[in-house]
Amino acid sequence: MTTKKIEFKNFDEIRAVLGDRDEFLQIIDKKFNCRIISRGNFIELQGDFSEVEKAENVIRELQKLHQGGSVLQMEDVISAVKLVKVNKAKEMHKLFGETLIVTAKGTHIHAKSLGQQDYIDAMKNNFITFGVGPAGTGKTFLAVAMAAYYFRVREVKKIILTRPAVEAGEKLGFLPGDLQEKVDPYLRPLYDALQEILGFDMYQKFVGRGVIEIAPLAYMRGRTLSDAFIILDEAQNTTGMQMKMFLTRLGFNSRMVITGDLSQIDLPRGTKSGLSEALEILNGVKGIGICKLDSEDVVRHEVVSRIIDAYENFELKMSH
Repeated sequence: MTTKKIEFKNFDEIRAVLGDRDEFLQIIDKKFNCRIISRGNFIELQGDFSEVEKAENVIRELQKLHQGGSVLQMEDVISAVKLVKVNKAKEMHKLFGETLIVTAKGTHIHAKSLGQQDYIDAMKNNFITFGVGPAGTGKTFLAVAMAAYYFRVREVKKIILTRPAVEAGEKLGFLPGDLQEKVDPYLRPLYDALQEILGFDMYQKFVGRGVIEIAPLAYMRGRTLSDAFIILDEAQNTTGMQMKMFLTRLGFNSRMVITGDLSQIDLPRGTKSGLSEALEILNGVKGIGICKLDSEDVVRHEVVSRIIDAYENFELKMSH
């Protein structure tokens, strides 16, 4: 049996790294077959060498993250555990080494999986980036975080958020209210992400000044979008013509991010998704990045990953 000790500076560090009520420690304890004992300002790990080493790697990485100024979240612990369990501990620095942006509440936003880091790199290195994957992989949130970052460092003057306004058979014109009220339900995930990053007051201020523009996809027609960071969300529900129209709006000093989930297409039967078509046509085009996320990149409850895998397996069986 192997025994290792990890020392902490003080009680505040213990609480930050292991959780207010040891909730982070409990996750680590469940995932690795070793005994974790808390003794004053240090913890002791006991068990087989490989399991103790893995648990130690996770805790020390979280300790470094805290010492670097990050406020640890449950997702950080889950991400660290995932990497260690697949023997990728050496790649942790890719996730926890760089903060994309700090939210209004002081939360450090960074990649929580290797797929997410590839997505962030793609957004930095391309004029147009496609982020494709299932729910919970951070496609929309990271796109909004990147938009806020580019705005904060003054590389763009405006953030434009858009989304197809026809889903599950409902057309925009038949919904009650004015344009803003009609669009609101469709763009709620984008609102929520921006408010979390910027804070409600700053978000409201920027919307009022027109710095943040929110509009249905149809309102992009005929425009040239310059000096802006533009996000098209739920792009799987665009037609081929809509996608081409949107992509050709790109102006000087602008970046676009297109997000979507090809397993949740709400277009009429027989209509090919503009997102699916664009991925085929634009693969390999210089200046365009395509990043595909999967269940390994899900940062919601761990059951969400299992649900996604179960559905994918079921659909695979049905297709044969």
